Amino acid sequence: MLRNSPPGEADIGALKARATKLRRHMLTMARGQGAGYIGQGLGVADLLAALYFHELRYDPQNLGWVERDRFLLSTGHYSIALWAALAEAGIIPVDELITYGADDSRLEMSTLDTTPGVEVIGGSLGHGLGQGVGQALGLRLQKSDARVFVELSDGEMQEGSTWEAAMSAGHFGLDQLVALIDCNGIQADGPVVLDMEPVADKWRAFGWDTAEIDGNDMDAVVSALAAARRRNGRPKAIVLRTLPGKGVPRIETSEKSHFFRVDVREWDGIIAAFETSVGEPA
Repeated sequence: MLRNSPPGEADIGALKARATKLRRHMLTMARGQGAGYIGQGLGVADLLAALYFHELRYDPQNLGWVERDRFLLSTGHYSIALWAALAEAGIIPVDELITYGADDSRLEMSTLDTTPGVEVIGGSLGHGLGQGVGQALGLRLQKSDARVFVELSDGEMQEGSTWEAAMSAGHFGLDQLVALIDCNGIQADGPVVLDMEPVADKWRAFGWDTAEIDGNDMDAVVSALAAARRRNGRPKAIVLRTLPGKGVPRIETSEKSHFFRVDVREWDGIIAAFETSVGEPA
C-alpha cells in the first residue's frame, strides 16, 4: 500500500478475510492445472495477507517506485501464493490466475522476474537471502528507508549459502532486512531431511533479533511484523510455524502436500469443503 509512514493499527478481521481470498484464489489456480504447490501456498496465506495489505509500502500503479519495500520470495515454487496476493493487490489481473502453470503463462509454477511484482527469480533454492542482503546494502548506500523482506523455508536452511548470507547480514547490521522463515516441516519427498532445530536459536546466534510464532495466527503475524520495524542495528528474523494446506483438511492430512495432484472432480469437492469451512460466499 502506498504510504510514507509506518502502518497504523491492523484490522485483523479484514486481514483474515484477505487470507481467505488468497486461499480461494490458490484453489482455483490449482484446479485449473489439476495440480500445484498448493500446500505451501495455503500455509503462508496469512503471512502474505499481512504483508501486502498492512505492512509493505508499495504502489500497485508504480512498481518501480524507488522507496518501495521489497518482498523476495526465495522459494519460487510458492509462486501460487504470490500470484494470489499480487492479484488481490491489483498488480496482475484476477482473471489471469486461471493460467497458472499453463504453457506461455506469465504465472509459472516457479517465479520469473519478468512477471509484474516479482523482485527476484526464486527457482534455485538457497539464494533469496543472499539477494536480500545485497539489496539491503544497496538501499543503505542510497540512504533509503525502504525495507527488504525475504521469505525462505526450513528446507532452504540446509543450504550453506543461506548461512553465509545470515552471517553477512549480522556483520553489516542490516536492520532494514527481515527474514521470514516458513517452517512447515516438509520438502519434496516428505519431512525436512536434516534436523534444523532449534531454528530460532540458530538465527539468534548469527546476530538476528528473532521471534518464533504460529504463522497461521494473524494476530501473531501482525505483531511480529510490527516488532521487526525496530531499527536497532540488527537484522530481524521471524520463524513462522505453518501448516501445509492450512484451511483444507484433505490437503492438511496429505503426505503429498508438497505438490498436490488430484483429478478435476476431486478439486470440486475440495473447493466445496473449503467454502463450507470458511462460511463465506465466494
